[in-house]
Amino acid sequence: MKKKSLVYENVEIVDIASEGVAIAKVDGMVVFVPYVAPGDVVDIRVSRKKKSYAKGVAIKFHKQSPFRTEPFCEHFGLCGGCKWQHLDYNKQLYYKAKQVTDNLERIAKVPFPTPLPILRSEELRHYRNKLEYTFADKRWFLPHEPFEHGDKHIGALGFHIPGRFDKVLDINNCYLQPALSNEIRLEVKKYCVENNLPFKNLKTHQGFMKNLIVRNSNTGEWMVIVVFGTNDDIDLQKGLLEHIKNKFPQITSLWSMINTKLNDSVADLTPELYYGKPYLTEKMLGLEFQVAPKAFFQTNSQQAENLYKLACDFSHLTGSEMVYDLYTGIGTIANLLAKNAKWVVGVEYIDEAIDNARTNSEINGIKNTTFIAGDMSKVLSQAFFGKHGQPDIIVTDPPRAGMNPDVIQTILQAGPKRIVYVSCNPATQARDIAMMSPNYEIKKVQPVDMFPHTHHVENIALLEKVNS
Repeated sequence: MKKKSLVYENVEIVDIASEGVAIAKVDGMVVFVPYVAPGDVVDIRVSRKKKSYAKGVAIKFHKQSPFRTEPFCEHFGLCGGCKWQHLDYNKQLYYKAKQVTDNLERIAKVPFPTPLPILRSEELRHYRNKLEYTFADKRWFLPHEPFEHGDKHIGALGFHIPGRFDKVLDINNCYLQPALSNEIRLEVKKYCVENNLPFKNLKTHQGFMKNLIVRNSNTGEWMVIVVFGTNDDIDLQKGLLEHIKNKFPQITSLWSMINTKLNDSVADLTPELYYGKPYLTEKMLGLEFQVAPKAFFQTNSQQAENLYKLACDFSHLTGSEMVYDLYTGIGTIANLLAKNAKWVVGVEYIDEAIDNARTNSEINGIKNTTFIAGDMSKVLSQAFFGKHGQPDIIVTDPPRAGMNPDVIQTILQAGPKRIVYVSCNPATQARDIAMMSPNYEIKKVQPVDMFPHTHHVENIALLEKVNS
């Protein structure tokens, strides 16, 4: 006999956790529930129960929260993106700002000033400049969808189902990127189906079509990268690429890559330019930036400009400072800082990004920058500072994992008078700030919303040396 599911009835949702999932409390135990809002009263079917917490899904609504809104996307709750579409945007901002404060209080455990009001995103849809899609030879069928046995072999081009890297949801319309992205994806899939180009099997990793990457810039340029799973048939590759080129004259940069690995990472692959320019052009705060196919660039161009302006403002440059920009990427912040600094040194581990950074200095006529490629924990040292100059200001914008403890110790030994810490993960930022707290105190905190309808929040913290 099948075991009956445990259901908690008439439970009020009271809060949202750090990872964006809502919280209820039943008999003193925390219950995590996705896709509900504080103020909802629901019945919860428990999917997992431990001693101190449980996880479940809402199966019936008795009362709807005043903060609840109608999701606008047909894929809401399925593709894993935009998990807060059901939550009023002002309430989204409240919980993002709260996340920053909570992390500083609970993890950093140091005094800090009241954060400045979170900077809201002007664009709530179509704000991204990059999306990566995955091909799969068997698409994910929804529970309510009837299908014949043969339908199981209908391919997909879309996003992975959350927690299921062997399942892909076929995407019809995504609101994250401008409309042309949808048109390109749908046309590529149509061509592949009509011409029998095999989609990747997510278990065996075999198949001709592997990934599709679509990028665009704030200057109206578009880049498409087609990732093939094999290099066996050059004519098939050329046929698809030529079709994309002819169908979409808006595309200014068309590339291919070959990935025979068991994962979708393209960082170690060599892109081949098929048509157009070898980069996209972004314009920001009076400067021009070239973005290569694999280069990192903030995926919300409009809000990135606001973020970088704040980072420059927080640096308080007078023209005499030696500045280090750690995790510089394509040198965006470094080049923006250069006009008010004596010299800027940017450090980044991706060689292609450093090439981009140097080019970006050159095309903007900036002559007071140096860019170094290498592993941050190995490159950054007192000898490195001795060679290039002792830092007055350090700007750091690390990945989600934050900074390596060795990097933090090197920074502390160098003792710059100010550190501007830009972070996409307030938890690791707070952890790193705690490590620097004996020598530095927080002077400003500025949350920035880069990703509407998600729980993710960017944060800038200004640290000043104690007794400096």
